[in-house]
Amino acid sequence: MTGDLLFVGIFTADLSTSVAWYEALFGRPADVIVSKVEVMWQVCDRGWLYILEDRAGPGRALVSISVANLDASIREIVARGIAAPAVETVPGAGRKAPFVDPEGNIVTLLELSATSG
Repeated sequence: MTGDLLFVGIFTADLSTSVAWYEALFGRPADVIVSKVEVMWQVCDRGWLYILEDRAGPGRALVSISVANLDASIREIVARGIAAPAVETVPGAGRKAPFVDPEGNIVTLLELSATSG
C-alpha cells in the first residue's frame, strides 16, 4: 500500500495549552482551524499533524518527523522556548531528538544518515 496523504492526530486534554506548545514547536500558528476542538499544521508536502481535544485520552501519541538538519531545527525550537531534548545517535540510521509536549506526547525529529535510505 502507498498512501497519498498522511494525517497524524494527537489527543489533548487542554487545547489552548497544546496549541501554544505546537505553535512554538513549528514556529507558526496552526494552518487550519477545523473546529473549536481541532487544529492542524502542515509539516511536509503531503503530511499534516493535528491536535484534537479529548480530555479522556491525551499523552499517548508518538510522532516522528524527518528534517534535513537536526541541529539547526533544535536551535530554532529551543529559541522559541521549548526545552532542548537529548539527541541520540542510532547506528546506521542517523540521529533523533524527542520533544515531549505538556501532556507527554512525543514528537521526535529525525535526521537520517545517507546510508539509511
